Amino acid sequence: MGKKDFWKGFGTAAALTAAVCIAWKPVCRVIPWESLPFGVEMPRSAKISMVEDYLERYYVEDVEKEKIDDMLYTGMMAGVGDQYTYYMTADSLNRYMDDSNGRFGGIGIEVSLTRDGETVIGRVNEGGPAERAGILSGDIIIGVDGEDMRGRTREDIVIRTRGDIGKPVKVKVYRESDNSTPEFEMVREEIVVRSVESRMLEDGMGYILITGFKENTCEQFMTAMETLQEQGMRALVLDLRYNPGGSVNTVYQIGDELLPEGTMVYTVDNQEKRRDYLCDAEYADLPMVVLVNGNSASASEILAGAIKDRGVGTLIGTQTFGKGLVQRLFFLPDGSGLHITIQKYYTPNGTSIHGVGITPDEVVELPEEYAEVWQVDSIPEEEDTQLKRAKEVLRQEMR
Repeated sequence: MGKKDFWKGFGTAAALTAAVCIAWKPVCRVIPWESLPFGVEMPRSAKISMVEDYLERYYVEDVEKEKIDDMLYTGMMAGVGDQYTYYMTADSLNRYMDDSNGRFGGIGIEVSLTRDGETVIGRVNEGGPAERAGILSGDIIIGVDGEDMRGRTREDIVIRTRGDIGKPVKVKVYRESDNSTPEFEMVREEIVVRSVESRMLEDGMGYILITGFKENTCEQFMTAMETLQEQGMRALVLDLRYNPGGSVNTVYQIGDELLPEGTMVYTVDNQEKRRDYLCDAEYADLPMVVLVNGNSASASEILAGAIKDRGVGTLIGTQTFGKGLVQRLFFLPDGSGLHITIQKYYTPNGTSIHGVGITPDEVVELPEEYAEVWQVDSIPEEEDTQLKRAKEVLRQEMR
């Protein structure tokens, strides 16, 4: 191509680009774009409009514009490459807020994300719709209401199993034990999350299990602590196994009750701005063991890492999950929202555990037959090697 032809082509491309910005529809319908001598850089808004127009004109069936828009925003967020950063429709956002509050319409399950990106059912609430239908701990959710859920975010799947009380929902799972994919139909009921369980063990040892950090978790934790102290608790087993995390503010409030004065955790944002979460001087000064495993993630790792770094308790179990990121929810004017990773967090000693996890002070494995369970309730206490070791450590400290 000669110099004259080149500049002729360049001028044509520039003129067409300007025309697209001003009046894209008339332009895209009359210009043979495939015949241009080279690619034309397009403004984002013009390109989106052209894609919509082609779909409206040529797609063989009716186009659901609202669904296309939702997928567009979903794709924009997915382009970041962070599974914890995603778009939420208005309906999904409302259900997410209900979940955070600890009260919602659902089927009575708690789920976790595996390292392979699958959403596995951990706890199945006793007497809830899921248990009555036959769903089991360890089942992997692969479909909801006929829609394929493989590859979707944990939060997206959770939100889709929630909904209005009295409304039916179908959940399809993969069950590894018999390589089957059964589907269960249930009716949603009001679910009030009990994220804290407690009891007295022998020899003055108290036991508190936290399954997640909801807005109502701290209140439940404080009630459990007061009850155990009234019963003569002199040492504490804090069980964070299978705890996927939750609210940073909630875990901070609980940590303030267990840690001495100083930093519990600090975060750093994209401007390298640091924020320290500081504990006051009042705390429960008693021997403590924290149980963790590969499904202890995020907020539970914040608490476990602080207890380890500050030297106020012994970590027993296996390597934690390794999620050292903090997310924030942003509300959009139309009622939808953005769930965005805004900070990395560091333990008091300045350790980032993201992608690595926390190594316990004592690595103790469960018996092989319980290595793949997804809730503490599935482990008989007499065979819980991690809890047994926790009791031995506390007995030594109490002497």
